[in-house]
Amino acid sequence: MKVSQKKGGVMLSYIGQAIHIISGLVYTPIMLRLLGQSEYGLYQLVNSIVSYLGILSLGFSGSYMRFYSKAEKSKDKNEIAKLNGMFMIIFTIITLMCLICGLIMIINIEAIFSTGLTSAEYPKARILMALMVLGLSTTLFGSVFTCNMSANEEFIFQRLLTVLQNLFNPFITLPLLLLGYGSVAMVLVSTSLVIVKFISSVIFCKKKLKIEFCYKNLNFAVLKELGAFTFFIFLNQIIDKINWSLDKVLLGRFCGTVEVAIYGVAANLNLMYQNLLSAISSVFAPKVNRIVANRQGDAELTKIFIKVGRVQFILAFLIVSGFVFFGYPFVKLWAGKEYEKAYYIGLLLLIPATMELIQHLGIEIQRAKNMHQARSIVYALISIGNIAISIPLIKHFGAIGAATGTAISLFCGTWLFMNIYYHKKIGLNIIEYWKNIFKFIPSLIPCVLLGIVINSLIRITGWKMLIFCIMMYTIIYFISMYTLGMNQEEKNMINPIFKKIGKVLRIKKISN
Repeated sequence: MKVSQKKGGVMLSYIGQAIHIISGLVYTPIMLRLLGQSEYGLYQLVNSIVSYLGILSLGFSGSYMRFYSKAEKSKDKNEIAKLNGMFMIIFTIITLMCLICGLIMIINIEAIFSTGLTSAEYPKARILMALMVLGLSTTLFGSVFTCNMSANEEFIFQRLLTVLQNLFNPFITLPLLLLGYGSVAMVLVSTSLVIVKFISSVIFCKKKLKIEFCYKNLNFAVLKELGAFTFFIFLNQIIDKINWSLDKVLLGRFCGTVEVAIYGVAANLNLMYQNLLSAISSVFAPKVNRIVANRQGDAELTKIFIKVGRVQFILAFLIVSGFVFFGYPFVKLWAGKEYEKAYYIGLLLLIPATMELIQHLGIEIQRAKNMHQARSIVYALISIGNIAISIPLIKHFGAIGAATGTAISLFCGTWLFMNIYYHKKIGLNIIEYWKNIFKFIPSLIPCVLLGIVINSLIRITGWKMLIFCIMMYTIIYFISMYTLGMNQEEKNMINPIFKKIGKVLRIKKISN
């Protein structure tokens, strides 16, 4: 049951991401042209500001899994009900805080954006902010139900909701944009879908998981341990917001909405990349917590860390190398010539983020072992440095300067500190991990050479040639990976897919 939930969850995660990416490829260029750079930049800017309210979750979502594993181990259903009750109280308070803070931000919007917006943009910014605050508040209030589904490894339904959300969002929004309703319609649709998703999650947890809440005799002494655990997750959330959202806020303040729009195109590509790579590691979080709770040892954790990291690397290098070779014509064709600078910004964001993404399971391991504090402190210091570097770079180089500051901070945090910390303190065998990653090098050489040859001989000016080159590169990449890079376990994972494709082709041949 749980194995099928993991496989189904991963499969639906990638179906959801595929829908999100495909719809983005079709929908985003139309949306950019219908909105224009200024309104798209306004949407990105307001979204970045409101996203900071997400830190009000204070890391409690990330801590639910750990405390649920402890309660589950006691085999006392009342303990789980008490845990749910405590977290419901916490998230209700957080939701109220989000609504109050959102109202204060709406009232004081001129002070937040200063001279970054024109007088005509402020009324629309208020409407966008109000809708986004409502959507975020709904997400925060529903966190207990979302966390409970993850803890029970009900990944199929959870991911199915995301798939449907990614599917309906562009199909509902696009007609409204064509009718001229602009960015307000975009946010209204996305907020409505968040509310529908919340209601669906509540019904599923009530009907299928029989979730219970107990508000009597709550052990509030646990809050002390909970607070100590969640504080550093909360700190890490602040750091993530600084690294991924502050750039747009600073650009809006110093450069205006056009630079925000250019940066936003690259940031959206980076977000798709992050979501795609983290989809695998997220379904292993319950298993990691159980291994730690049952004290099965660091060797077992290292084994999972390497297994997930290798699969993530295969996908990561395909995307990053593909963007290096084909990203520039893609951005020009997809977003428009006025956004071509987003290619260089994308490189500055994607390449440094890759290290953390192929080691993303390590974050879950740190939390399960309650050893995530050092990462949060070091990242906090690095983020302060990111702000100090980014402001002068933004003033001189605009969006590219902002991305450069973020790239430097990510390199220091993920490429240098985290690998030392994983090996010395967490107990993961990082040397063995990198030995396994470096085994891919022979399979990467033909791909890189092919990319260089294509860029040298072919001038890509249209979609047909771009798609042909990307397909050729992808086919050679997977052939090279399969023959030279993958181990037997990884081949066994995809062999059934090849068999099914072969079976379908044979059936078609016979029918013809």
